[in-house]
Amino acid sequence: CFLSLQKREISNFDYLMYLNTLAGRSYNDYMQYPVFPWVLADYHSETLNLTDPHTFRDLSKPMGAQTVERKQKFIQRFNEVEKNLSAQCHYCTHYSSAIIVASYLVRMEPFTQTFCSLQGGSFDVADRMFHSVRSTWESASRDNMSDVRELTPEFFYLPEFLTNANHFELGCMQDGTVLGDVQLPPWADGDPHKFIFLHRQALESDYVSAHLHRWIDLIFGHKQHGSAAVEAVNTYHPYFYGDKMDLNNIKDPLIKGTILGFISNFGQIPKQV
Repeated sequence: CFLSLQKREISNFDYLMYLNTLAGRSYNDYMQYPVFPWVLADYHSETLNLTDPHTFRDLSKPMGAQTVERKQKFIQRFNEVEKNLSAQCHYCTHYSSAIIVASYLVRMEPFTQTFCSLQGGSFDVADRMFHSVRSTWESASRDNMSDVRELTPEFFYLPEFLTNANHFELGCMQDGTVLGDVQLPPWADGDPHKFIFLHRQALESDYVSAHLHRWIDLIFGHKQHGSAAVEAVNTYHPYFYGDKMDLNNIKDPLIKGTILGFISNFGQIPKQV
């Protein structure tokens, strides 16, 4: 399959879906939903230049290391673990979880009801809802130390998830903005179909094709855990590594329940492929 990718016989999208399937990710499981990368870093320009490397996200680095300042903060967290945390890691949150998936797709059923269920029966505070592609990128790549989320496959083929066609009352932000359709980058001209078209073009671009293997190493490959992950600033709370934990040897039901709940609510590292 990798040779087919190199020869351009399959698309980057199809290859990523193949890897997700091999790693146990499925549309049928919100806790192990297919994970896709942010591929762009330009959500502010009037036009999208797919020949400029600066248009793209650095696929060799996890979301927590997209800026030098943020990367250093996570390295500091890792090094100061004995004073502050119960487990040594860079990230205590995950890049893919049930709540992340449901929040992205909240404007469509059955994700609407799933999101509300996970939130205790109602929508979240409006300012925390997914409402803007640009602000979500800025949060996940730069501004929020608790946010290292990646994307779902729908960002590359499904314009409907970006519109509030069901007219859900999603609330009003503190600045007075009433939430409705997702705010799109200027280069999308307010058109969800154009956003998906250009976003998919970006995924299949020469730049992403040349660098996608670096992101795959982080999520599915040898930089997923161990010394290579530490060097890549890519380690997560031990509970996220579900297949590395032998729950059968944990006798305390409270501890076992805590671990299972942690995995269910906060995400799980894909199986290494």
